[in-house]
Amino acid sequence: MKDDFQRYLEEQLQDPEFRELWEEDESERQIQRALIDARIEQDMTQQQLAEATGMNQRVISRIESGNCNTTFKTLQRLAKGLNKKLVIEFVDKAS
Repeated sequence: MKDDFQRYLEEQLQDPEFRELWEEDESERQIQRALIDARIEQDMTQQQLAEATGMNQRVISRIESGNCNTTFKTLQRLAKGLNKKLVIEFVDKAS
């Protein structure tokens, strides 16, 4: 069953201009989702991750919510705090 957001998103994605902007931000959403998933998998709160990385909890919150641009160095710190290895890859675009 689709929620209201899913229905709204599907409707908006019919607009080619909106679709292009949505697809441009896909990588950022993937980073946000990967961070949240890894943190939950480790059974960590944002505060615990902040302590493990020496970062401020508010910064982690902003990264997870997409309210800031993060650097590769910050992603490496987060990976280390999560006891993970950061892997970035280039893949072919779907046609």
